[in-house]
Amino acid sequence: MRLLIALGLFLVGTPVSAEPLPSAARQRELVHLVRQDCGSCHGMTLQGGLGPSLTPEALRDKPVDSLVATIHGGRPGTPMPPWHRFLSEAEARWIVEQLLAGFPEER
Repeated sequence: MRLLIALGLFLVGTPVSAEPLPSAARQRELVHLVRQDCGSCHGMTLQGGLGPSLTPEALRDKPVDSLVATIHGGRPGTPMPPWHRFLSEAEARWIVEQLLAGFPEER
């Protein structure tokens, strides 16, 4: 496994995730969760509301690991709740990757 990670770093310059992507069905569920549940605070178009904008432009300079931690563990002292009961850290990372790419519409 370490050889594969090293090879991935050598070939593309970014780490290779050891965790599999969510299934297509789970990805649809996660898109729905973000659009509905996150959208209730961050705006239905994710451009901001009670919570800040979740557009690629707004998130571009934020560290990915910090965004993942915010989704998974919440932000104490703010309205941002932890989502660890509903999704894994790998799923939170998938959400961050989608947000940075321009979050998909529900299918």
